[in-house]
Amino acid sequence: MSDEGLVHVPEQFTSVSQEPAADPSGDAAYLRLIALLDESGARYRVIDHAPEGRTEEVSRYRGHPVAQGAKCLVVMVKTGKRTKRYFLAVVPGDARVDLPGLKALAEGSYVSFASPDRAEALSGSVSGTILPFSFHPDLELVVDPGVLEHEEIFFNAARLDRSLALDTRDYRDHLRRVEAWIHPIVAKQPEATGP
Repeated sequence: MSDEGLVHVPEQFTSVSQEPAADPSGDAAYLRLIALLDESGARYRVIDHAPEGRTEEVSRYRGHPVAQGAKCLVVMVKTGKRTKRYFLAVVPGDARVDLPGLKALAEGSYVSFASPDRAEALSGSVSGTILPFSFHPDLELVVDPGVLEHEEIFFNAARLDRSLALDTRDYRDHLRRVEAWIHPIVAKQPEATGP
């Protein structure tokens, strides 16, 4: 039998059993994440805090620089008249996603943030709590290298009142296992103009 016409499915998606739905409590995505981390022997800490989804605010609650947070955003790229690709873009907490750069990376014609409903359906959690892990076959994980510069990364764990501090080496190992993209996707800051 010929491989012609077959679509390669990255390893990260071959074990997906069903599409997760956004769970306002975050319990399903949280438990799935913890199971994944425990199964792989990852080193992490659970941090309970006041409910918060804004990166700058929750970084203060967790007690780390904003740059050490993993900001997770779902981005839609049109790649044809009727085709779209969705990316889970993970950038440092003090950065913005380079939408035109992500469009170019995907060889697309149009780019925008996904609608909140679509982002939550693909990520399995509500906005402000999206994990830097993809459990959906239609959500491609792309991580900016700046996220991997610190010993630990911090992120809301599918809940507004709970976060994880994850050893970056273990996150990097996960990215390799699932064949995620590690690529610069941070928007350049405009140059300051002098007087």
